[in-house]
Amino acid sequence: MTVSYKIPESVLVIIHTANLDVLLIERADKLGFWQSVTGSKDVADELLLETAIREVGEETGIVVQNLATQATSPLQQGALSSSVVPLENLQDWQLSNVYDIYPVWRHRYAPGVTQNTEHVFGLLVPRDIPIVLAPREHLNFVWLPHREAADKCFSSSNAEAILQLPRYRKL
Repeated sequence: MTVSYKIPESVLVIIHTANLDVLLIERADKLGFWQSVTGSKDVADELLLETAIREVGEETGIVVQNLATQATSPLQQGALSSSVVPLENLQDWQLSNVYDIYPVWRHRYAPGVTQNTEHVFGLLVPRDIPIVLAPREHLNFVWLPHREAADKCFSSSNAEAILQLPRYRKL
């Protein structure tokens, strides 16, 4: 049997509104651990932008899409419009953090891997966008002003990224 390990390169996506409210989601495997969307590459050559789009969709139900390729029939547009945000709303902040993987999650990585490189993105969304959590991953979500969101995060790199939001946000 082949064991498949997580790739120690991931994205952190700060989902926010124009008013700097930030979406936090609570981990299902660690109650009280609040975070932004995070996730590792599925394969080594997956582009970071692809990882960010995939993880946002998997964890929140938000579809990040190039609107030029969006469905064109009125019925399809109506079905997608409430959860779709334009690709241009996803911004690579060109920030990376290298951090020690929490011991509780090290078993997911190859033996000897203790650090992960995390790449930070921001995603501007409307405040009323529907959020559909992946129940095996997250239990609850909350919108908070960015400073309160930073205080609520269990991860220091996540908190630091949220505090950078006023500098990097896309209007």
